[in-house]
This record gives sequence, C-alpha cells and structure tokens, in this order.
Amino acid sequence: MNNQSILILGGYGNTGKYLAPLLLSQTDVRLVLAGRNKEKAQQFAAQLNDQFKGDRVSGVFADASNITSLNQVFKDVDFVLVASSTVKYVQEVATAALESGVDYLDIQYSQKKVPILKSLEKEIEKAGLCFITEAGFHPGLPAAMVRFVAPNFSCLKKAIVSSVIRPEKVLPLSDSLYELVEEFKDYQSLFYKDGNWLKAKMRDMRKIDFGGQFGQQYCFPMFLEEMRPLPELFPSIKETGFYIAGFNWFVDWFVTPLIVLALKIFPQKGIRPMGKLMHWGIKTFSSPPYGVVLKIEAEGEKDGEKKKMIVSAFHEDGYQFTAIPVVACLLQYLDGSIRKPGLWMMGHIVDPLRLIEDMKRMGVQINARVL
Repeated sequence: MNNQSILILGGYGNTGKYLAPLLLSQTDVRLVLAGRNKEKAQQFAAQLNDQFKGDRVSGVFADASNITSLNQVFKDVDFVLVASSTVKYVQEVATAALESGVDYLDIQYSQKKVPILKSLEKEIEKAGLCFITEAGFHPGLPAAMVRFVAPNFSCLKKAIVSSVIRPEKVLPLSDSLYELVEEFKDYQSLFYKDGNWLKAKMRDMRKIDFGGQFGQQYCFPMFLEEMRPLPELFPSIKETGFYIAGFNWFVDWFVTPLIVLALKIFPQKGIRPMGKLMHWGIKTFSSPPYGVVLKIEAEGEKDGEKKKMIVSAFHEDGYQFTAIPVVACLLQYLDGSIRKPGLWMMGHIVDPLRLIEDMKRMGVQINARVL
C-alpha cells in the first residue's frame, strides 16, 4: 500500500473516531486528522500514536468552507476522506481536492451532493483523479448488496434492500444531527417497479422480517442515488428499492411527520428545534434490542428454476457499521484494484464479494440463505 497518506476531514468527529483506528489496524497508511479544532485533532492523533506503532498520525486545522485552508493541508497528502458534517461545503472540498490533485471519498448523505460532484465529473476525469461518493453503510452498501447477489441468478427479477437502525448511542446535538434533519426537506420516497421509479404512498410501506431480536418492522422507501442505475445494469429487474424502518414508534409516527411539516413552513428556522425534538425522541423512547441490520431479499431464476436469496448484515454499533464498509472499500483502492479516473459511487465501483468478505473479517455478521 506504499505507505500512502490519507487526510480525514472530520477525523476526530463521530464517525472519524471509528474510521481512524480501523484504518491504522488494517493498513500501513499515514493519517492526518483535520478539522476546525486543531487541539482536538492533535489530542486524538496523540491517543492513536500511543495505541498504534509507527507514529503515523498527526492533527491539523482545516476549514471546509475555505478553499485556501483546504489547499494548504491537501497538498501534503495522497487522499482525502470526508467524514465531517460539511455537506453544504461539498463544492469547496471537491474543488480543493481537484486543485491539489488528490483522490477523494465521502461518506455524507445528501440529495444535493451528487449533482454538485457530477458537475465536476469531466474535470475529475481529465485530471486523472478518482473520486468516490455515496460511501458507507447507506448510502454505500445497498447497491453493493444487489451486485453481490446478482451472479447467483441467471435472471434477477426482484431485489429489495431494507434496514433497521436501533442505536444505543444517540447522535449528539451537533451539526451531524441538524444535517440529518435538514435532509427531510429533500427526502424522496421512491421505489422502482415495472420500468418506473414511483413515489411511494402509505400503501407502499412494507412489513419486513429482520429475524432474531428485531422481528418484523414496518419500512418505507428511501431513495438512494446509487439505486437509480440498477435497472439499467440488470435489465431483468422488475422491482427494487431501499426501505428503512424508523428509530422508534414515537419518532416514526409523531416526530417525523412534524419535522416534514415544520420544514415546509420554516425551512431554516425549523432545523434546530426539530433536531432537538428528534434527539429527545430517540433518547427517551428507544429501547433494546440495539444494533443495525441491512438485508436484501432477491428473487428470480437460475437455470430455468425459481430461486430466492436472502442476505443480512448485522453490527451492534451503527458507527462501526458505517466505518467498516468504507475501510473495506479503501483496501481495494489502496492496492490499486479499483482506482480509476472519474466519479464513482462506492456501491458500483467495489468488488462486492471482496467487500463482504473484508467486512466479515472486521466484525460484521453476514448471514446468507438460498431458498
């Protein structure tokens, strides 16, 4: 892996605290932890240098809203991993990566992010850089899971990906939580059926059995950009989509509709109070079991016979379940097997079989059944 250097923007944040030690344990890369609080970055870097041999970590100041600030730190690294709650600055971060000539990966979810990156696609390819977006748990894994099961069918007709998230650790009142709430303004509940992406209604909610401690959960479609190309990649697909269960009954049935209504009336002023309400609702009404499950139910034919395949992935810690697929993706990037010029979505560029195997090795429980 040639001892490459990776800068983690938001390296001491909620997800960065999981990404950094995992990268140090799985690779020989050098890490630069960057954020607006240089002291926190350096303190966490010191902790990691005590934990891992080689003195491979440093901490620096970086302001995602300032291209000049970003260029100063990007020029000394090989790769930028965006793990910060700075979606509104995606233009600045991506432009700085382009100007500095470094590759890029982000784990942020935003309906506005992909169009901005696509507007830079020709420049990225011309510069010979590799930009990977929509990485992590979701987005990231759903499309990869479809690609993982597809070779088991000669004719894949249905691929429904779903998830249940029951966090024991409540997301703190921070920019990350407020960004999550803000996404409700652009939330799209689309699913694919018989040649069209359709807007879901209440009747399109699915009751999905996640097995074990989670059992059956009501799930509603949540559109992910990585799912859009699947019907073209697999023309035999008649039905696909990503469905998600909520946090708990109170947040699902009371807080979420209130957030949607509040943001229509107060698009900006409603974000923080609604974020505080969601935080309270999750903290107050969530109860065991805790953990995160991602599941795919695929149906089709194999050699003229009907076939069904179910694959589920589980981890007890949602932050770890976000970090592990990212590191599994980076293992493929670092050895050069997926590094190629252009803009790519993680779920489409990775080798899905290797991704799953590496995730298992790093602690994700994978269960596959053929019916």
